[in-house]
Amino acid sequence: MAALPRVTPIVAVARDDPFDDPEWLFEPKYDGFRGLLYVTSGDCWFRSRRGHVLERFRELCHWVREELPVREAILDGEIVSLDASGRQNFRDLLGGRGNLHYAAFDALWVEGKDLRLLPLQRRKRALHRLVWASSTVLSQVFWIEERGRDVFAAAERLGIEGIVAKRLADPYVPGETVWYKVRNRAYRDRDGRWELFQQRRAARRAARKSGS
Repeated sequence: MAALPRVTPIVAVARDDPFDDPEWLFEPKYDGFRGLLYVTSGDCWFRSRRGHVLERFRELCHWVREELPVREAILDGEIVSLDASGRQNFRDLLGGRGNLHYAAFDALWVEGKDLRLLPLQRRKRALHRLVWASSTVLSQVFWIEERGRDVFAAAERLGIEGIVAKRLADPYVPGETVWYKVRNRAYRDRDGRWELFQQRRAARRAARKSGS
């Protein structure tokens, strides 16, 4: 694991309204667990936004690794659970149900080359060379340049969480690079999320007590 750099992820900042701008691209916001994917010739693992290794997704990690055409990479993306119709379901993800899937939106390191200081537009091209076709376990997050309002309107029609806006010329530098997230206020799957986390914490505490 020491061969690959430890990456600090960029965290998107909330913004109230979508916008149009030819210098920006716009992506749908996935509802799952943020996961930085680390791949080497001998192993792979996901790290959370806070830097923890996500052991529960180890099997998914190895499936994704089989789909990549390189031996060494760091990607940024979202781990989601898909139902039979292909829609994301956060409750299923938290409960370990559904079909686990990794939706990649950035390429940060490929075969010993650090891409983080390159503009996003070039990193997107690098990602497309790695993930040019979707599979049951891996895909590239769809994006459109300039038309943020249209992408947000589509997110509302599809009932997904919202969109993320990123400047095409920006590098991947946390603390300097700014991404914006615009939430779909009508998105319902977020309802009760806090309660779901609380239930899981309570179950873990009960399990620890019963085992002590």
